[in-house]
Amino acid sequence: MQPKASDIELIQSVLKGNRMAYADLIKRHQRYVFTLALRFVKSREEAEEVAQDVFVKAFNALKDFQGTAKFSTWLYRITFNTAMVYNRKKKLDLVSVDDEAYGYSAASEIATDSDESFDHKSKSVYLSKAINSLAEDDATVITLFYQNEQSLEEIAEIMNIEPNNAKVKLHRARLRLKQKLEVMLKEEVKDLI
Repeated sequence: MQPKASDIELIQSVLKGNRMAYADLIKRHQRYVFTLALRFVKSREEAEEVAQDVFVKAFNALKDFQGTAKFSTWLYRITFNTAMVYNRKKKLDLVSVDDEAYGYSAASEIATDSDESFDHKSKSVYLSKAINSLAEDDATVITLFYQNEQSLEEIAEIMNIEPNNAKVKLHRARLRLKQKLEVMLKEEVKDLI
């Protein structure tokens, strides 16, 4: 059994013309790219489209990867930028509709969910719903730190901010996540945090 090639070894192989090595890179990182994209675009179909765009852009820019950061950090930065551009384009294509005028609010949706028995849903479902209800920056920093296990320095690089700002954003995002969970779960939030 051969040891698994590192990202750098796979990149060098791709740059030498081995396209199958890029398929290995995609397999290795596709779940994280998709998860991060989903945090921004909120729909599986759109997240799949963003993830495909990310891997095409990354392939085309692979020769520019300098290796000063981890490949995953570089790739997540591309994901972040691609998702932001996708959302901007989508906003330009859509007519703005005020959801509150139609009686919709996230708080009412959360309140309905809190009426369901906590015993029937896993903690991860509630966490996922709470994260999805956060603002884009908050959901991103929470996802990168907890689910993708990125350091504050890597998050800062991905989000194009200073490491101290990443730390502050993470702290504030945790507080907002806690508030969302408190609304959703009332007393059960103590078991999650």
